[in-house]
Amino acid sequence: MKINQLGIDGAWEITPQQHGDPRGLFLEWYRADKLAEAVGHPLGLAQANMSVSARGVVRGIHFADTPPGQAKYVTCPRGAVLDVIVDLRAGSPTFGRWEAVRLDDVDRKAVYIAEGLGHGFCALTDDATLAYLCSTTYNPAAEHTVHPLSLGIDWPVAEPQLSARDAAAPPLADAFHLLPRYEACLEHYENLRGAPA
Repeated sequence: MKINQLGIDGAWEITPQQHGDPRGLFLEWYRADKLAEAVGHPLGLAQANMSVSARGVVRGIHFADTPPGQAKYVTCPRGAVLDVIVDLRAGSPTFGRWEAVRLDDVDRKAVYIAEGLGHGFCALTDDATLAYLCSTTYNPAAEHTVHPLSLGIDWPVAEPQLSARDAAAPPLADAFHLLPRYEACLEHYENLRGAPA
C-alpha cells in the first residue's frame, strides 16, 4: 500500500497492492495503522456510507463544521469517478485549491480527506459506487455545500447532473461565513494527534 500526500495538506491518495491469480484478486483497501502513520493520528470510524450514481452525476462540494468536522476515507468498488478535494479552510495557504484523483475498480485507489476540506465527485460510469468511512456520524445542522460549478473545477462532463441541494448551494464567495477556519482545523488535528488510538 502506497500513501502519498496530495498538493493540499490533509488530502492523501492511497494505492493498494493487488494480488491476483486466475481465481480473482485480493487487496487491503484500508489499513488503520498505515493511515495513522501517514497522517499523524488514527481515523476514528463512526459511520460507513455508500452512494451509487449514474454517469454524469456531480455530487458536492460538501463539508462540515470543524471542529469536529468529518474526515473521510473514500474508495470506488464499482465503476469510476473523478474524486475532487477542495481546500475550503479560510486562511489556509492552499485555500481554494482543488485536487482530483480517479477512483475506479481497476486501480482501486482510495483518498483520505481531513476535516475541514471539501469533497465531491463526478461519476464517469453508470452505477459508479463509492464507499466512505467517516470519522463522525451525519449531523445535518453542521453539513454545508458549495456550488460545485463555482470553483473552477475541470469536471469531465458537459452537463453535470446535480441534486436540488447542490444546485441551490452558494458559490464560494457567498459561503465564506460558513467555511471552517484554518487555525481551528490545525488545532483540531493537533488534538487528534494526542487522542488515544
